[in-house]
Amino acid sequence: MKAKYQFQLNDEERKYIHEVLNSDGVALTFKRRANILLMLDSSVGKPESHAKIALRCGVSGETVYNTAKNFCMNGLTETLTFKKREKPSNPTIVTGEREARLIALVCGAPPEGFSRWSVRLLADKVVELNIFPSVSRETIRTVLKKLNLNLT
Repeated sequence: MKAKYQFQLNDEERKYIHEVLNSDGVALTFKRRANILLMLDSSVGKPESHAKIALRCGVSGETVYNTAKNFCMNGLTETLTFKKREKPSNPTIVTGEREARLIALVCGAPPEGFSRWSVRLLADKVVELNIFPSVSRETIRTVLKKLNLNLT
């Protein structure tokens, strides 16, 4: 079966790929993609099957197919870089003001009947005080850890 996306690399593209492969600060993902592109290059001979390339590069056959497709549709630099997101997938709910109010709550006295604050008590209290509309204990824990606050 003939591969759908076939291409020939020019000398400039091949040189750039070799630079990517030989540089130290490049992510392993990009090095794998660069190797895939070199193995799919039809200017140096008949490329191997996607399954063989996937096995040699330690990726799935779908990754080989997607890399070839991405190169043919978008070019070399797009294939060897991460896509920039237009907006973050989940914006953080912790702002400076909310963080400050949480710190003030932690530094204050614990509720009646408790000797100290717990993460669970803090999570319930910040929702009760409308500091956060809803919040998980993990969010409270990570904020406290980031600020190096200890509840003991």
